[in-house]
Amino acid sequence: MSTPVLTGGCQCGAVRYALDQQPQNVHVCHCRMCQKAVGGPFAIICPVMKTAFRVTRGKLSYFSSSDVGRRGFCSACGTPLLFEYPDADDIGVLVGTLDEPDRAPPVIQYGNESRVSWYSGLTQLPGDRPTYADNPEMRRRIGSTNHQHPDHDTAVWPPHS
Repeated sequence: MSTPVLTGGCQCGAVRYALDQQPQNVHVCHCRMCQKAVGGPFAIICPVMKTAFRVTRGKLSYFSSSDVGRRGFCSACGTPLLFEYPDADDIGVLVGTLDEPDRAPPVIQYGNESRVSWYSGLTQLPGDRPTYADNPEMRRRIGSTNHQHPDHDTAVWPPHS
């Protein structure tokens, strides 16, 4: 088995995957279906050939979001992981589930007819504050009780058993 180009997985660690090629045409999708699928204003999808995608731990669950497409997710924690046209040769992995999301920058945007009106103003918002800057006790509590899987492969799952 080859060394993966990128790895990733769900929030709890039940599902892990590897990509054996660098994604091509990484894109922001603003369509309403993607908004609902990720619970946010857009999805960032990195396509790879299905032959270059492999699940290394666990099993994906699927929701058919249309008659032609389906969404893969972790049934244990609900993390959305991918979008797929079952008849296509490629699969769209959600960039936020990569261990190193910086390595898959978007190059184009789709679904702009559904883009939220405030999207273009995001770069104007203040953005230099750490998480819970005004509440260090909450930051400490979350950090000391974090159940999220680390951004790397681990030997076992679940980690707290």
